[in-house]
Amino acid sequence: MITAIILAGGVGSRLGKKIPKQFVEVLGKPILAYTLEKFQNNDNIDAIEIVSHKDYVDHCKAIAEEYGISKAKWFVNGGASFPESTVKGLFYLEDKMEPTDLVMIHGSCAPLVTDEVINDGIRVCREFGNSMAVQQMSLSTCLKDDETCSSKSIDRETIVQVQFPLTFEYKYICDAYKKVIADGSFEKLGLHLQYTVFANGGTMHFSKGDDRNFKITTQADLDLFEGYLLLLEKRKMEG
Repeated sequence: MITAIILAGGVGSRLGKKIPKQFVEVLGKPILAYTLEKFQNNDNIDAIEIVSHKDYVDHCKAIAEEYGISKAKWFVNGGASFPESTVKGLFYLEDKMEPTDLVMIHGSCAPLVTDEVINDGIRVCREFGNSMAVQQMSLSTCLKDDETCSSKSIDRETIVQVQFPLTFEYKYICDAYKKVIADGSFEKLGLHLQYTVFANGGTMHFSKGDDRNFKITTQADLDLFEGYLLLLEKRKMEG
């Protein structure tokens, strides 16, 4: 069984909207709906869990119903942060998943994920026990001396940019979180998925990313997403 955990608990403060960014409508449809449809329509995904702010659980249910997201089986109250929501989503499934089942964790505001990215994440995870989508850096990079300057460059060939989704064997990632919670490092550091694996001495394995698979964070990102959708509509009309 492969379950997609969609993290939809953010408030989107950097976008400056009155509602969380995952509920902002683009061409008449909430961003969350675009994201859910990608996993609904992928044949490898068996079920979807949506983790949201407690005030928006019913809103998520309504979106899933309106857009025919029949794979959405569970709606879970998230935490005060991304790591807390991740843990709540994972642990909620403890009596619903087998140890070797896969969980694919994805952000609600990364709606341009492709089947190729989803499927390769699953392939790599089945081989190694985990995977994270990455893109090779295409721009030059530097280390900051402080907030105003740099005196040292970094070879961009040695750096990758992490994207959603991240995929794990269920017991593997749950055990990793239980260890960092027990030793206090989770509370102290608020560990995200890959850092939790690293804190346990583990290795994350790369799967395919995509230039289009970005997370909507700012108004500029939102504009890019809308522009891409309009481009797809134009190409469809042109045949």
